Amino acid sequence: MALPMFRRCSRFPSTSSFPLLFLNKPSVLTRSGTPRLPAALRAYSSNKVVVVGLPNPFIWFRTRIYYFLIRTYFDKEFSIDEFTEGAKQAFSHVSRLLSRCQFDALDGLVEKDLVGKLQEKCSLLSSDYKKALLADPDDIMYSTPGDVGIFYDDDGRKFVSILMRFWYLTSARLPDDGIEGTRLFKVSIGEGTDEEETKRLLTAIYEFQREFTKGVPPNWTITRIEHSKLLD
Repeated sequence: MALPMFRRCSRFPSTSSFPLLFLNKPSVLTRSGTPRLPAALRAYSSNKVVVVGLPNPFIWFRTRIYYFLIRTYFDKEFSIDEFTEGAKQAFSHVSRLLSRCQFDALDGLVEKDLVGKLQEKCSLLSSDYKKALLADPDDIMYSTPGDVGIFYDDDGRKFVSILMRFWYLTSARLPDDGIEGTRLFKVSIGEGTDEEETKRLLTAIYEFQREFTKGVPPNWTITRIEHSKLLD
């Protein structure tokens, strides 16, 4: 079956889903003893805070068509669930390197041109803003795939790109205003303790791209990084 020609396939709005936070007073998020939620929720929660994603049905259906095309014409073993889990690990690892300004370690993980731009922007950040870039795996509350693209370049090389949105907590000291989409939480450090710390909920967007041209290594590269206005 011939591969359909996609040249700069129309991209979907990146707002394919959004989180709702259901809070019971006081707003306390327990870090330990968290049960695993059903796949439809894709969230970390306690009985105090639940994060639920509500997808746009039309966008959800269209992305499933793209996933089918990827499995049919590019990678028969492709799984969006496995990709999402791998993207979360990559997000946590790359965000840690950014927060430490270890730009040489980004080689092979992030597009070269993007690394230079990130280095320039990070050099202007305060220590608290750099700390806010870090997303520990336990602090990633919600993740969802959004924009999907399948396209060829002028040389006939085949590419797939998938944009991921992440919501994560940070204990970095940030101003009360000026950081888009932040919310404050009182976080219990462990079960059976009254010790708490204040954390903010931040968002990040990472776009992953892979070339599917024959003979090219099967690696995903990050081509776009945004962190709650921190890197503007």
